[in-house]
Amino acid sequence: MFLGKSSKSKVYPPRNTSFTRTNARKFNGSCMRIGIDIGGTKIEGIALDAAGNILFRERIPTPAGDYHATVATIASLVAHIESITKNTGSVGVGIPGAMSPVTGVVKNANSTCLIGMPLDRDLAQALGREIRIANDADCFALSEARDGAAAGYSSVFGVILGTGVGGGIVIDGIPLAGPNAIAGEWGHNPMPGEVTGRPACYCGRAGCIETYLSGPGLSADHLAATGRSLPPPDIVAAADSGDPDAEETMTRYEDRLARALATVINILDPAAVVLGGGLSGIQRLYRNVPPLLPEYVFSDTVQTALLAPEYGDSSGVRGAAWLWPEHS
Repeated sequence: MFLGKSSKSKVYPPRNTSFTRTNARKFNGSCMRIGIDIGGTKIEGIALDAAGNILFRERIPTPAGDYHATVATIASLVAHIESITKNTGSVGVGIPGAMSPVTGVVKNANSTCLIGMPLDRDLAQALGREIRIANDADCFALSEARDGAAAGYSSVFGVILGTGVGGGIVIDGIPLAGPNAIAGEWGHNPMPGEVTGRPACYCGRAGCIETYLSGPGLSADHLAATGRSLPPPDIVAAADSGDPDAEETMTRYEDRLARALATVINILDPAAVVLGGGLSGIQRLYRNVPPLLPEYVFSDTVQTALLAPEYGDSSGVRGAAWLWPEHS
């Protein structure tokens, strides 16, 4: 049960926003959807009208390591959104983990203060209404499938390539969670084809897809091959400038991404794959990875589209809002 703010709590302060009176006049409040995205360093809130247009958007710092302050901050942010828009909305929340269907508390969260906590119940009590919670990768996939890059595709695999590697599955506009609440969690499957030198993963295994395809994984691979420590943007820039070592690093990365995606395509056969996360902005991936897929996919042709995200790093919070496609 939510116990209120700790002594370290910082309630969201009102501030100037991008909300306009024009939006307010046109908006039908009965259809407002509020999305909240909980990240390790920031909490983002968004309000969408019935057509998916943004009425309000704000990012605020996440109370580091403080669960009760996080709940209080979210409640304050929702109250502020409704005060600015002068409407009440449904609330969907994206988290870097999942609600366990067995224990009813958060599991698998890289924001460790959430682990073992009944976040859905605490937020429902703090907000005085039912809420919906989903994994942030599921929210990303839902946003892009609903009205983003993959709109119109019947089956979508949304990929997160960032500090970690995750994924979400949307079928006919509905996110798939699965009985274990882990559908799409491809980042902790073993990387196909890697037998030796498999890096250790924080999950306790070695050779996870995440250890190769995350941003830190890309940097670690370049360091191991060249002795030079570079962040991913610098590796990409060096490769684009003709640096042969950086080009080899990116070629390895692209081949690994193709192998990892092939395992998903062989099982799910999605109509589209949408890349998200910080590494989704690497434009060469969309040119170089699709031609590699036929070597690894068990088919005479690969029709799966590989797409860049329409909404970038706003997709997760938009997808959280779309966890309420209807309003009861």
